[in-house]
Amino acid sequence: MRVLKIKVSSKRQATFPKQVCESLGIQPGDEIFLDRRVESDEEVWVLKASKGLDRPWLGSLRKFGHGKSHDMEEIRGSIAKGRRIQES
Repeated sequence: MRVLKIKVSSKRQATFPKQVCESLGIQPGDEIFLDRRVESDEEVWVLKASKGLDRPWLGSLRKFGHGKSHDMEEIRGSIAKGRRIQES
């Protein structure tokens, strides 16, 4: 077993070696759970990758918004137009 060293910055930030990230299956922005344990009278921390919520639908509507205006005034106008059509 090889021991790896991680340096902590003044902001308490740490950069994990690539092989650790790959082994844990973590990507930038992912969360890691730290589990404190005592083994043989020694404190150890176990890292667990957070797999997040199962949201397969996330991003599924992106294709409908591609190429469309995201200006709030145009969005409001489109909603008003839809309401007028429903009322008639």
